[in-house]
Amino acid sequence: MEKTCALIKPDLTSKNQTGKVISMIEEAGFNIAQLKKLTMTKELAESFYAVHADKPFFNDVVQFMTSGPIIAMVLEKESSIAAWRDLMGATNPEQAESGTIRALFGSNIQENGTHGSDSAENAEKEISLVFG
Repeated sequence: MEKTCALIKPDLTSKNQTGKVISMIEEAGFNIAQLKKLTMTKELAESFYAVHADKPFFNDVVQFMTSGPIIAMVLEKESSIAAWRDLMGATNPEQAESGTIRALFGSNIQENGTHGSDSAENAEKEISLVFG
C-alpha cells in the first residue's frame, strides 16, 4: 500500500473547509493512516518546501504556510500519490478539473487549499518531517 503526505493548507482551515476535504478523501477510498493539526514553524516550512528554495515564490510560500493551522495526513491507497494529486486537481485552481478540491475550494495558485507529495521519495521525506 503506497503512502503519500497530504496537507490541508491555512486558507482552507481558516474557512472551516477541512471536514469537506476529509470527506472527499474518504469517499475517494483513501485510508487516513495518520492525521494531526499543527501550525508550521518557519523552520519546518523551509525544510518542507526546500525543493523550491531557489524559486522566487519560496518566501511567500513559507510565510503563507506558517500563517495558520494546517491539517497534515498520511494517506494510504494503491497508487496514492497519483490518486491524491488527481483528487486535488491542478496547482492553479482556474485550471483544475471541475469537482477537484482545488477547483472547489482554491483561491489562487498559492492559496490552492492542499498539498500533495509528487513522488515516493518526497512522500517519505515529508511524512518524516511532519510526523517524525
